[in-house]
Amino acid sequence: MKSRLFGCVAAAAIGTLAPLAEGHAAPCLTVTVTGAQGGPQAYQGLAGPGTLVSYGDDANNCGAVRLQFDAGRGTLLRLSQVNVQSSQVNAVFFTHMHNDHSEGFADLIQRRWMIFPTSPKVDVVCSDDVASPLGHTISCRKFVAHIADAAINSGEVAQRVAEDKRRPEGGPAALANVRTFEARNEPQAVWTSGDVKVSAVRSTHIAGHASYRVDTPAGSVVVGGDAGNDAFAPPRPASTSAQVEILAKDADVIVHSAIHPVMGPDRDSGMPPPIFYRQSSASDLGAMAQRAGAKHLVLTHLIPPPGAPQQGLWKVPGGALTEADYRKAAEDAGFKGQTLVAKDLATLRLPAK
Repeated sequence: MKSRLFGCVAAAAIGTLAPLAEGHAAPCLTVTVTGAQGGPQAYQGLAGPGTLVSYGDDANNCGAVRLQFDAGRGTLLRLSQVNVQSSQVNAVFFTHMHNDHSEGFADLIQRRWMIFPTSPKVDVVCSDDVASPLGHTISCRKFVAHIADAAINSGEVAQRVAEDKRRPEGGPAALANVRTFEARNEPQAVWTSGDVKVSAVRSTHIAGHASYRVDTPAGSVVVGGDAGNDAFAPPRPASTSAQVEILAKDADVIVHSAIHPVMGPDRDSGMPPPIFYRQSSASDLGAMAQRAGAKHLVLTHLIPPPGAPQQGLWKVPGGALTEADYRKAAEDAGFKGQTLVAKDLATLRLPAK
């Protein structure tokens, strides 16, 4: 299926799931890639990693509730292209505290605070503080609490509060409701509203990484983030996460970061083995999606981006890849469903029209 844009119309309620329209409007769900860039590099204007999951019914264009998973560079701009305001996002879920997955949040929450100062707080859902193997504390809570420190110290927040007293004096972080959880090996519910339930599971990439599953009457979506296998290098059964595979059982859609096997240490890319091995390969994702029984596999956070001669400092052996190369890797590994190689704003709808 060709990717397409899907314009979501504003729901009446913010922060809670608006009731579905009376009558026989059918429930529906859309999955929109708000950023397909892999890693912190910049290439051809791709936005940083992010996925918008919207649920509702035919009467509100699947727009009663909107959940943003990760918020990389340019998230606010991509949301604006599908007619979603910063005030219309009900919750933001972080898979982990790498800047390419989180740096767009400052833009999103500052605009909400400045333009929609009386809107409800947005839930920010992420794992608890955790110590990395080297002893550094990874803290989503502190990240949100200090999200506007530069604007506070520059005097901008005080100036804008003086211009509009409706803006909370504490700055943008005052409009965030941080909800943390202890990431576990078994899925657990971490956010619910009406017919929508979001579950999380611990997954390996860096300390504190979590993957998510959204369940609705219209379908289910798994967002894997940068999850990889608990074993950082071969020998291991696969590069994919065993925990994510449990989470993804019988899911309709799996959205997952993907590295192409061509970047492997045996292929002369120059990429350090630890960086390659902490990502899931496109081929292993295809095999996992088939085992899980998924109908759609969305490969995103692509390393390297199609058309790019290199990934950051590392060359692409044999020259730039195409979308077909990624699709072939997944399908050759046995995936029989639909493989979508993501571009910014690529969208799937459940059920399809």
